[in-house]
Amino acid sequence: MQKSEAQVIGLEYWLQWQVPLCALIILLPVVIAVNIIKKSKKTTIDSLSRSDLWLPCWRRFSPTWLLIYRAFAFVCMACLLYQMVAFAGIFAFYFYTQWTFALVMVYFAVGTIISAQGCQMYSKKPTAEAGEMDKFLKNESEDLKHSTNLSSMAKKNNTGSLQKHYNPDGNSEKPGFLGHFMHIVYQVSAGASVLTDIVFWCILVPMLSGKESEVTLLIGSIHSMNAVFLLIDSLLNSLPFEWLGFAYFVLWSALYIAFQWVLHACGFTWWPYPFLELSTPWAPVWYFGLALFHVPCYGLYLLVMTAKASSSRLFPHAFPRSFTGTLHQKKAA
Repeated sequence: MQKSEAQVIGLEYWLQWQVPLCALIILLPVVIAVNIIKKSKKTTIDSLSRSDLWLPCWRRFSPTWLLIYRAFAFVCMACLLYQMVAFAGIFAFYFYTQWTFALVMVYFAVGTIISAQGCQMYSKKPTAEAGEMDKFLKNESEDLKHSTNLSSMAKKNNTGSLQKHYNPDGNSEKPGFLGHFMHIVYQVSAGASVLTDIVFWCILVPMLSGKESEVTLLIGSIHSMNAVFLLIDSLLNSLPFEWLGFAYFVLWSALYIAFQWVLHACGFTWWPYPFLELSTPWAPVWYFGLALFHVPCYGLYLLVMTAKASSSRLFPHAFPRSFTGTLHQKKAA
């Protein structure tokens, strides 16, 4: 009679009608995401170059400052995560929030390494070549002033010319495994950070009451600084932000759900988020709503990047290159 108070996760629990339905809600997006990723590798030309990983989008913003910012963000987030683990132990990673926070840290760690490599390459440029670069940027800015409707071919050539100044070797322009990994983590982190912070501040905090809803400075920082640091980096970097990243975002969230299901299959009885509980008949509705909520979360960040691209057209003197091609993938002919 006290089953609801001390539920035993056994075979009876997993045979409830809502469990296979929730599993289908998770598996269907995963299958679609995997197919999209596989298809994109066959039909899409890689639009990412190595200079996108470390070159700022602002004309007068040195790559060194982007390196310093990424290192600063990593150190700050590492301190916050350390305090969280010191407070809650390894149990802190029972939550999606710490998963996402750690993922953003990985982005800044890899970004710092790649930015350091880019700055090293940047510092090795001869003075004469650096002057030539300034002249190139000045000419490009004047061209944009007289004509804002450049053809896509001209934009591609201008971007390529700029990148060649930093990467004279054609092979060095390829992002490589680490570059692609950083790009994927960046896009997943963006969607996951928005999802984490909105769910916490708009759903969990209002749902809880009393001491459970008390938000300390540490908890508040963990649920906000991930998005703040990442958003500032997005406003500074040259990384493209594509809808393809949404597929990886889906896989990331599905991985966390699978992690929780495995733990509960092994005997855990407490769910970190009330809407993940499978014993309620409303579970399929919660899971379906959570799956749909991924779309506006990722779309909101994409909207910010679209606004950034628009600003590059409104203020061409501030940007060394156009961003009109960064929000979509270039399809193979």
